[in-house]
Amino acid sequence: MWRRSSCLLGLPLPRNASVSRRRGESLCLFNGCSSDSRLKVVDALLGAVTWEQEVRVQGWVRAVRAQKEITFLNINDGSSLQSLQIVARPDLDIRGITFGSAVEIWGKLVRSPHKKQSTELLADKIRLVGACNPVDLPFKIKERHSLEYIRQFPHLRCKTNVFSSLLRIRSEAFAAFHSFFKNNGFIHIHTPIITSNDCEGAGELFQIEPASKTAEKQNVNFFDVPSFLTVSGQLHLEVMTGAFTQIYTFGPTFRAENSQTRRHLAEFYMVEAELAFTESLKDIMEVIEKLFKTATSYILSKRPDDIELFHKYVAPRQKGRLEQMMKNSFQVLSYTEAIDILQRSMETFKFEPKWGCDLQTEHESYLVEHCGNIPVFVVNYPYDIKPFYARDNQDGPQHTVAAVDLLVPGIGELCGGSLREERLDLLQSRLKQHGLKGTYQWYEELRLFGSVPHGGFGLGFERYLQCILGVENIKDVIPFPRFSHSCLL
Repeated sequence: MWRRSSCLLGLPLPRNASVSRRRGESLCLFNGCSSDSRLKVVDALLGAVTWEQEVRVQGWVRAVRAQKEITFLNINDGSSLQSLQIVARPDLDIRGITFGSAVEIWGKLVRSPHKKQSTELLADKIRLVGACNPVDLPFKIKERHSLEYIRQFPHLRCKTNVFSSLLRIRSEAFAAFHSFFKNNGFIHIHTPIITSNDCEGAGELFQIEPASKTAEKQNVNFFDVPSFLTVSGQLHLEVMTGAFTQIYTFGPTFRAENSQTRRHLAEFYMVEAELAFTESLKDIMEVIEKLFKTATSYILSKRPDDIELFHKYVAPRQKGRLEQMMKNSFQVLSYTEAIDILQRSMETFKFEPKWGCDLQTEHESYLVEHCGNIPVFVVNYPYDIKPFYARDNQDGPQHTVAAVDLLVPGIGELCGGSLREERLDLLQSRLKQHGLKGTYQWYEELRLFGSVPHGGFGLGFERYLQCILGVENIKDVIPFPRFSHSCLL
């Protein structure tokens, strides 16, 4: 008896993989699909059409198994981890159809006699749309390829099970974040990608210049001022807190940081939110924790098979870690308490933990482990190591600001935020200390026309995906990674 291969394109398919919706629940974009309507694989597996109905399926061949009388094909179109089995009669022309080929198939959906699948398609016609030479394809049907290996082929890795699962999870996560903010009354603001300010104040900016030689000879700025790719939408969101109480943005950000670590990219996505009329870091931390848990629950419910692929074959212990994060309240430590814990530990750190210095990755990892591998908020950082917009706590003898970072297992810093300095005199003093007097006049003016106490945060989307899936390298959770000395495609 023919049996479906359980190892396809990069990583094995979980033996219990199934589509996560009930049979009969139609997912067709349009109601009343005609006999020649294209049917997605996920809809075929869910029984979106009646048995024996004529359908058309398009996709790519994941497996070919020829027997004496019939040939079996596994077809996938990216809509589901599980593929649809096609039963091809001997009179059908399947010459040239190989592993990786693009095909279009007409036939009838029927109940499958095999225990591991409920549906299969009896083909009446098969058309080869795009041929594929499996010898030259860098992914082999019976080999398990590592994430590091498939990373070498950014133009092809979407064909693997593991990366197609990642892209479905990423799409669902994107929807989950938007859904959370919409359901909680936040207004979505499109902040600009081109900006004239450096929100983080670290100088890690990509400057924009016209590529034409004519503009170069004129030696003038296209926008009349130096312009850059944004490092954060925060300052533009703060503008909107003059009229909206809850706002957010979700888009690409850029850092010209010469780093190739597993946590850094030159281009990545950020989820950023601002809350007006708030005077407590607690309000911000509550939104962050609720966002993390709500979005994660949503993704787990929508993409269980794709998540299982990662938790079973990429990071076998991550399922338990994630359950621990979800069922426990996030911990809270002050920066001073965190430094005290690090200094009292028996651990030998590469960077000595000192009050007044930023926490390093090794420090963040130790603190999370110290707190039982539960996410931990670190609050009230030293005044001198945070940006000019962080609200002065006016405390002593150790001067701090109302800033917060969320540290999570396996990653370290996932999220950073603060109350913003709404008091004009203190803001002006801070800008002067940073040598920015006059640079942010518009930002100062916001404090003159109905300003309110406010605060917000930014969450790294790719680091979030690393956190829930257990993926070690951030380059493996984004379709086209950009980092120093690498901009493929």
